[in-house]
Amino acid sequence: MYFIWDPTYILVIIGAIISGLASLNVSSTFNKYSKYLNSRGMTAEQCASEILRRSGINDVRIERTRGKLTDHYSPKEKVLRLSESVYGSTSVAALGVAAHECGHAIQHQVGYAPLKLRSYSVPMANVGSYLAWPVVIIGLIMGNIGLARIGVALFTLVVLFQLITLPVEFNASRRAIGILSDSGMLNVDETSGAKKVLFAAAMTYVAALFTVILQLLRLVLLTRNRKD
Repeated sequence: MYFIWDPTYILVIIGAIISGLASLNVSSTFNKYSKYLNSRGMTAEQCASEILRRSGINDVRIERTRGKLTDHYSPKEKVLRLSESVYGSTSVAALGVAAHECGHAIQHQVGYAPLKLRSYSVPMANVGSYLAWPVVIIGLIMGNIGLARIGVALFTLVVLFQLITLPVEFNASRRAIGILSDSGMLNVDETSGAKKVLFAAAMTYVAALFTVILQLLRLVLLTRNRKD
């Protein structure tokens, strides 16, 4: 019970609150600007297709995927997936999201270094995510602080992954806003709305980073306290 209800659990609660607020903010912002339709009547799928064409990217497919805000770009498959709430929508919010995912496709095309680094770090982050806590707990139960510290080190891989993700996401959003504005797909007011949606989305990644940092701090405190 010590590992579940120890005082450091407050850090988990703080992290959950931060993540929850960020998710609530992106959802409410997306819903707000989903009511604003772009003046050209362009769908998000058409917007993505046009951006890819302008960028000289001809080998990326655009597909519809289930869910809300499940949009993503898969570098390995070269597939840009737009969620059901985005794909056929003509809202300012939808075009902003579609352009953001195109930003990732452009990053892939130009060999954007942080995107490459994030892709390489995925396996290590997965290992850290799956093994960190079991290793720490086993180490504490056995009284083996060295083993517990190995678990803490494993979890730092998760923190590093989230840290690497920030420039990737912010850069994709900057590319998206620039393209939407320069191409005239959205006017000034519409671009401002799309920018707010993407900023809210970016804050979820900032929240994710803070959350894993708090989890790392908890692991450090647990191992230190048990040593004391």
